[in-house]
Amino acid sequence: MEKEDILAWLRTTDENELIKLWQMADQVRQQNVGQEVHLRGLIEISNICVRKCGYCGLNIENTAIGRYRMTEDEIVECAHEAASFGYGTVVMQAGEDHGIATEWMTGLIQRIKRETSLAVTLSLGERTDEEYQTWFAAGADRYLLRFETSNRTLYDRIHPPLAGQPSDRIALLRRLKQIGYETGSGVMIGIPGQTYDDLANDILMFRELDLDMIGVGPYIPHQATFLGNPELTTYADKTVQVPNSEEMTYKTIALSRLVCPRANIPSTTALATVNTESGRELGLSRGANIVMPNVTPRKYRALYEIYPSKACIDETASDCRSCMSRRILSIGRTIGTGRGDSPNRAKHRE
Repeated sequence: MEKEDILAWLRTTDENELIKLWQMADQVRQQNVGQEVHLRGLIEISNICVRKCGYCGLNIENTAIGRYRMTEDEIVECAHEAASFGYGTVVMQAGEDHGIATEWMTGLIQRIKRETSLAVTLSLGERTDEEYQTWFAAGADRYLLRFETSNRTLYDRIHPPLAGQPSDRIALLRRLKQIGYETGSGVMIGIPGQTYDDLANDILMFRELDLDMIGVGPYIPHQATFLGNPELTTYADKTVQVPNSEEMTYKTIALSRLVCPRANIPSTTALATVNTESGRELGLSRGANIVMPNVTPRKYRALYEIYPSKACIDETASDCRSCMSRRILSIGRTIGTGRGDSPNRAKHRE
């Protein structure tokens, strides 16, 4: 699939053509990653962040939010709960919290690996090469780092670098793959200033990076960010600006599956937020094969507000497990067992 093909699919509004796209993506998904939907237990371990990202409610300039960092024992308890539910992976996600020390995280990874059979995924933002290597040696299996947009000018606008520390997430993703991690990344759909050309380039970048996991979701404005100001985010030319719509998100999931057939692709919480009734199911039927039920303690969930009105913040971990299982079975799919390692990674070992 070339860029012209991707652009044509992104722009089409023909319902019959879109049905063909959904069917192609679902068929490629079934052929390459099968019928299983793997569940990853998500632990939002800290909402502290040093960044000033223009799209994220955790940004350091948001003084209205209560900050937290979970203790080691709290996190390990969540990991054990995830294992008891039959999840194969635990995902530890945080803002870019420099209070998460290298040694502390190393010990936490080693403890989870010692006490459970879970695969460990980290999503801790931009860290040093030494930290990435240390955590991989400690047993971390995967790393998620969204590059958000391949348009460098737009990226610098929405993701200001720290003083004296240039930010190049695409280079970091290549390095994470060299170290040995299963690497995951993704973008927001409809970030203000994102063009159709940008989004097509993003999808091609997934293929260039040979990603093991691809996560995409609609941009949802947050009032405590500069992109949450409607005066700054109104674009007159609707033929250029990508809409942050549910349909465009499905298109991106489907096209990601077609260009990266063996990647793991989640049906995300953001998608469930814009369509609580069937967003996850539609994502799964249009190319996705992963869901990430939340096992974060309820007292912290509402504080991890990347965007407002996030789905599932009032549910217990057990509630999330039951809901996810029911949704997966309702569309004729099966619940995955084991770690759910990326078939794309297995490809490189063949």
